[in-house]
Amino acid sequence: MKHYRTLLFDVDDTLLDFQAAEDFALRSLFEEQSIPLTIDIEARYKQINQGLWRSFEEGKIERDEIASTRFSLLFKEYGQEVDGFSLGMKYRNFLKEGHQLISGAIELIEDLKNKFDLYIVTNGVAETQDKRLRDAGLFPLFKDIFVSEDTGFQKPMKEFFDYVFAQIPHFSLEETLIIGDSLTSDIKGGEVAGIDTCWFNPEMTPNHTKIKPTYQIQKLEELYDIVNIKSVSQC
Repeated sequence: MKHYRTLLFDVDDTLLDFQAAEDFALRSLFEEQSIPLTIDIEARYKQINQGLWRSFEEGKIERDEIASTRFSLLFKEYGQEVDGFSLGMKYRNFLKEGHQLISGAIELIEDLKNKFDLYIVTNGVAETQDKRLRDAGLFPLFKDIFVSEDTGFQKPMKEFFDYVFAQIPHFSLEETLIIGDSLTSDIKGGEVAGIDTCWFNPEMTPNHTKIKPTYQIQKLEELYDIVNIKSVSQC
């Protein structure tokens, strides 16, 4: 069994339920604007948003472009011109309120915090992620929080991980594991950085990419076996 000392955790859809937060923010925004949010509009928004985030991960666009254009692109498809930046800011304010935990997340981190060096690595917006992590009770359980907005780079870029590694005392590649739900961001980033990876895949989505995680788990509690400890409930 391999020994790990440093565990890097993604936030959205790994520790916090981003889908729930996103649904709440979208409903709140559209209600505020007195615009009906149909199933088709919501689905199209998510397609546009995910496409923009992929472009950001690939270094094709800046992060600010996501917030300023996703709603203008959406409404343009429905024949309306809107202030995309203004709507994006309103949406972000609603998103900050979403801090629903993934099942087992708080218990897992509580069990790990005194046995490992825990860090957050996320591509989200610093202010948004800070508030959500604090509201969820996760913030004080981590030694540091690394957000792409602050580092100047994003997952899966090697420069992002180089920045993170430089801030971690007595860092060792061989003793580090990243845990996240995104193959293209977390797992590919871990591969590029030369560390072991754990793909959190609750829906057991088939992997049709060339990205090969070191481990794959369907539930967060499966991580206990990988890092070779027992949960408090098992003791």
